[in-house]
Amino acid sequence: MAGNQVGKVAIVTGAASGIGRACATRLAQDGAAVAVLDLNEGDAKTVADEIQAAGGAALAVAADVADPESVARALAATRDRFGPVTILVNSAGKTGTKRFLDITLEQWTSVLTVNLTGTFLCCQAVVPDMVEAGWGRIVNISSSSAQGGQALMSHYVASKGGVIAFTKALALELGPAGITVNTIPPGFVDTPMLRRDEARGRWGPNTADDLIARTPVRRMGLPEDIAAACSFLTSEEASYITGQVFGVNGGRNT
Repeated sequence: MAGNQVGKVAIVTGAASGIGRACATRLAQDGAAVAVLDLNEGDAKTVADEIQAAGGAALAVAADVADPESVARALAATRDRFGPVTILVNSAGKTGTKRFLDITLEQWTSVLTVNLTGTFLCCQAVVPDMVEAGWGRIVNISSSSAQGGQALMSHYVASKGGVIAFTKALALELGPAGITVNTIPPGFVDTPMLRRDEARGRWGPNTADDLIARTPVRRMGLPEDIAAACSFLTSEEASYITGQVFGVNGGRNT
């Protein structure tokens, strides 16, 4: 897919690490100019610098996807540097592990605000550029936990389930404008967020080897696996694919 995004401008949220970082790097390899958005501006700059060192075009932007003013500033900075945005990957996310009865309203709201409202805010900010261009690609990173459920994570699962439903609705509305909207619910992917969940006991008595043994392809996913799917879904070749839940999970969910 190298070179298939030359001339395109992409925003990737949560791009300082994990899946977001891999998606930003891959889209830059595909030829897009990439805005690397993250709360952690220092790590975002590291990613942008790596992309530029490899010959790509990138800009690091500090952004809180839960804050509409922050999203607007990030979009303005991206437009000023690269021009209108026609690719958006919503990868920023917040997790949580807690018994249902112990989840406070503040914790519930915080997770939903980042994962679901943040996706809404970024889409609403970028879609006008896509409508004007008559072309756009949106990929929302959800979670396989929204497909099969996950104990001790009802707030996270609800937020990611909302992302899946939001994707389907938005795809129907924006399709006539030449914009596709799809969601990737990653499975068991080796990211810093996943490792933090492991350390907090989300997996219970299970080890990584236990979970790998229950994965049909017998390995843990990599952020690059998600990035490869993102590369395809944002390409011209995927113009007839929209509103889809594009599972990348080693066969754990079918």
